[in-house]
Amino acid sequence: MDDKFASLEKYNFWNGNVPELGFTRKDYTDKIFDYTGNKLIKVLVGQRRAGKSYILRQIAHRLISEGVNPKNIFYINKEFTDFDFIGNYKDLGTLLNLYKDKLQPSGKVYLFIDEIQNVEGWEHFVNSHSQDYVDSYEIFISGSNSKMLSGELATLLSGRYVNFEILPFSFNEYVGITNTTVSKQSYIDYMESGALPELFVLPNTETKRNYISAIKDTVLLRDIIQRHNIKDPKLLEDIFVYLVNNAANLVSITNIVNFFKSNKRKTTYDTLSNYIGFIEDTFLVHKVERYDIRGKDTISGNCKYYINDLSFKNYLYPGFGYGIGYKLENLVYLELRRAGYEVYVGAMRDKEVDFVAKKGDRVIYLQSTYLMADEQTAKREYAPLEAIQDNYEKFVVSLDDISLPSNEGIKHIQAWNLSKIL
Repeated sequence: MDDKFASLEKYNFWNGNVPELGFTRKDYTDKIFDYTGNKLIKVLVGQRRAGKSYILRQIAHRLISEGVNPKNIFYINKEFTDFDFIGNYKDLGTLLNLYKDKLQPSGKVYLFIDEIQNVEGWEHFVNSHSQDYVDSYEIFISGSNSKMLSGELATLLSGRYVNFEILPFSFNEYVGITNTTVSKQSYIDYMESGALPELFVLPNTETKRNYISAIKDTVLLRDIIQRHNIKDPKLLEDIFVYLVNNAANLVSITNIVNFFKSNKRKTTYDTLSNYIGFIEDTFLVHKVERYDIRGKDTISGNCKYYINDLSFKNYLYPGFGYGIGYKLENLVYLELRRAGYEVYVGAMRDKEVDFVAKKGDRVIYLQSTYLMADEQTAKREYAPLEAIQDNYEKFVVSLDDISLPSNEGIKHIQAWNLSKIL
């Protein structure tokens, strides 16, 4: 038991120890902190290495700075081999009891359990301790699979949890961690690199490429191939490559099946649909449905996929044709998601609007384009927005050096200033 407690002690905030906190992600910690002080389970979900662990530790550190006794913080990360002895929820309960026997914490205990999906039956532990009216607990958990809270589990925890999706660094966070200024050049540098937190402590392009490749391999192998008993791992990886290199393009499952068949790869609609779904579940890519602007409803069939971080494109598959305009569109999508919008691809007769974004009562339409270098390009980008008959806000986002005046109520915004209007 002593070695298990030693592992726990190593990663916790006791005895003046402060685990690595990383770059402070205030937007997330402020938002999560608004939900503290109650029995709601705080759930952080997102791609592996997007920064969930840092954020959990930042929240724990903030609780301590506001008066919580460090010994009332219980933190484990199931990614660490030191915690391999925790196989199921009973093992986790045994470790918690050991901690309580050793430290004798007084009052509420804050439980932080990172990558909890690696604990078999974890939902029993969480459900039991979140509703414990003898001992007081507040629970923060993280996971790397979007299905973590689906089906029976959502029913089990119904109304007792709040979900936060953690994305890689925003442009403003990138500026903060690189000590640069908000400008067109810094935005292009952001676009041409990646935004996963660990990239910023790696020394050169080669180590960054190896790091991103290792993340991709780990997610595909551990989170998909092993979990779902995938029969054709090579096809799974080839689908991921296809999605990365076709990000921001309208595609359909049928299109993708035909693409592989034309390359002499046998597959079926169902297999391909399942594999794409598994990739989505790990947050590597995001599916965006088309939305009929006039009919106010989603349209089945074609959709777009955006990648969770451009590092997969920039470091792993840079040789494929993929213009800067597509990268910009991908970043605009991610920024809308960070700001809490539901995002769709707008469709209206023969015109497409890059994004229809909704949050509460607010609806905005956005077109994304690299540069409006001439009048013809500007007309092409403004035309779909001009055709929309309602009075919701309309924006064109680009990398132009100067901010252009409003046109028929349509505002131009330079990409590096996008967060200001969201």
